[in-house]
Amino acid sequence: MTLSPNFQYVALADEIETGIAKGRFEPGEKLPSLRKLHLQMGLSISTVHQAYIELEKRGRVEAREKSGFYVRALNGNPMRQPPLARIKAEPCRVMVNDLAKTIVRDLQSEDILMLGAAIPSRDLMPLKQLSRIMKSMPADSLQHHMSNYDLCAGNASLREALSKRMPGAIASVSAEDIITTAGCLDAVSLCLRSVAGPGDAILLESPAFHCFLQLIEDLNMYVVEVPGCPETGMNPDTFQEALSSHKIKACLLNSNFQNPLGSVMSVQNKARILAIAEEYGVPIIEDDIYGDLFYGDKRPATFKGMDKTGLVLYCSSFSKALAPGLRTGWTVPGKFRDAVLRMKLNTTISGPAIIQAVIAEFIRTGAYDRHLRQLRNKLKNQASAMAMAVARYFPKDTRITFPRGGMFIWVELNKTCDSLEIFQQAHRQKISILPGALCASTDRYKNCLRINCGLQWSPRLEAAIQTLGHIIDHLS
Repeated sequence: MTLSPNFQYVALADEIETGIAKGRFEPGEKLPSLRKLHLQMGLSISTVHQAYIELEKRGRVEAREKSGFYVRALNGNPMRQPPLARIKAEPCRVMVNDLAKTIVRDLQSEDILMLGAAIPSRDLMPLKQLSRIMKSMPADSLQHHMSNYDLCAGNASLREALSKRMPGAIASVSAEDIITTAGCLDAVSLCLRSVAGPGDAILLESPAFHCFLQLIEDLNMYVVEVPGCPETGMNPDTFQEALSSHKIKACLLNSNFQNPLGSVMSVQNKARILAIAEEYGVPIIEDDIYGDLFYGDKRPATFKGMDKTGLVLYCSSFSKALAPGLRTGWTVPGKFRDAVLRMKLNTTISGPAIIQAVIAEFIRTGAYDRHLRQLRNKLKNQASAMAMAVARYFPKDTRITFPRGGMFIWVELNKTCDSLEIFQQAHRQKISILPGALCASTDRYKNCLRINCGLQWSPRLEAAIQTLGHIIDHLS
């Protein structure tokens, strides 16, 4: 029996949608042209076009003018989301597993697939453009930069360039407000040491970035972990309860695309949390390293953008959005500027002026913003492909977050799974992951993983996710 044209276009749409779900078509991939499917399927061009329109209505494809139809990135989570962690916020010592050293060491290996580190694929970095800028610099300028210390606050041209593009994150900032650093973690370290000392309690959202925990441990401080929602981040009421119950010296927070959950606080919640912090006189060190990597139409707001009293110490860098090897970050530390500048003077004195001058020129020409537009789209597609692959190959009771920016997903497995054991077995297969056990002062996330979505999707990457699924099945 021959299907009517109405049923034919629906059947074709169903078939293509199944192919998308099973990974035959990846997010961002261009679908076959109307004419090609017309010849392959023996269907009229009108029927094929109707099928694509149907898929567009379902939100699975998007039409691009004069280009064709493309697989759309996911708009939501293909699996259940992890529940809010139940944590009693009490000050405690931090003891981070030495496994973190192995993950950092793996960064130097070409043989290891880095699913544990939050870094973009080399193919996503504008390395050739940056190299051309450096080669075009006059010899006398290069010699000047090499033969002198730069300003302690940082290269003047870079701070000026940053101040001109900062309005997306902060309403009004001058070059004098900015201090450059050796990456974002260096900015956080300088700020933390400027507002707190040994024995002080630092509030973190849990699960937390493992390097924050390591830093707090090395500075002989205590941590107070407050649970974060995988979608909306930390609850202001829970935040206020922690500040009223304990003597908190400072808060260290990711407000946008939190590491590792990928959550984003609403503008209203950020405003409430900032107001509470001001009430208690507690500084907020804001790590906004992923703020420019939003998947939607608009950059999320920052605490610093709402700060009227200088209580927020804003930190970011080019490590995720440009190239990690540049080791260039910055901070806008508000009323703590003099303390942070003195701390930098007593540690690094100044940064590499040549690198900072190259970045300043890259920003000045508009190349950085053009690069960001392409990078955001690629990361969104890669995150979609990763989430769909996890849904295909991991156990059915797996829960994952689906971020609206950044470059990782948080995976919660069955309670019987041990992420440290998964790490060891995966490492033997040349796959590196970040065990959730590193993201807290206790083992409460031992059945969780953080997976990097900054790698370009490839058969090797899909095979690695399938291998991880087999390992997890075996250990469940």
